[in-house]
Amino acid sequence: MLLTADVGNTNIKLGIFDGDNLRYKLRFATDGKMTSDEFAVELYTFFQIYGIDYKKIDGSIISSVVPKVTQPLSEAVSIVMGVQSLIIGPGLKSGMDLQIDRPETLGGDIVCGCVGAYEKFGGPVIVVFMGTATVIAYVDENCAYHGGIIAPGVGISLDALTSRGALLPAVDLQAPRKAICTNTVDCIRSGVVNGTACMLDGMIDKFVAEAGKDCKVIATGGLAPKIINNCTHQISFEENIILYGLKSIYFRNKK
Repeated sequence: MLLTADVGNTNIKLGIFDGDNLRYKLRFATDGKMTSDEFAVELYTFFQIYGIDYKKIDGSIISSVVPKVTQPLSEAVSIVMGVQSLIIGPGLKSGMDLQIDRPETLGGDIVCGCVGAYEKFGGPVIVVFMGTATVIAYVDENCAYHGGIIAPGVGISLDALTSRGALLPAVDLQAPRKAICTNTVDCIRSGVVNGTACMLDGMIDKFVAEAGKDCKVIATGGLAPKIINNCTHQISFEENIILYGLKSIYFRNKK
């Protein structure tokens, strides 16, 4: 079995594959202060709760955008399962041609998500990542990555708005029934949810125009379903596309 780990700024998402089947998933908060022993306890507890025979896990791969977490988590995997993790970064073969100015600066989660999306849907494909930041990426029909955009994430935008506006209340991210709203709470919801949806629609139009080709559009990230349901473009939600990309890259590099 294979352990895959996607370390984001907000959450760490783990997946365990048995062949091509994603059998188990776990998500917990990213904490840059945790030691390798503390991560080992998290992993061991996860295995005990779900009755996973971790001795059958003979491979591990990690994508991380939080350097302080990468080594402790890798060490924890070694402590619990006795395997050395592959780390997404320069030196690993992704199978994707990175046609950008500085390929080494591209986040591992973006690489894995784009690889997973291309392998499942082919190209050209636009991949929308909705996490701490909102990232939109373009991959052509030859699995070449051409870049994209980075924007503030939905959660960051909402937190900034309500924390800096003294009279603005905290709200949940539910789309109101109408775009034109008549109370403060729904006005904020419309601005954040519908505003983000309009941004995605507009950027997709620009990507398609610049590419000169129709594109499939895939979205991932915990907040994606709340937003893409309000888009005019057809956008498929793929919750685990980064984990599948990690699996693909692992077997491409397995010796």
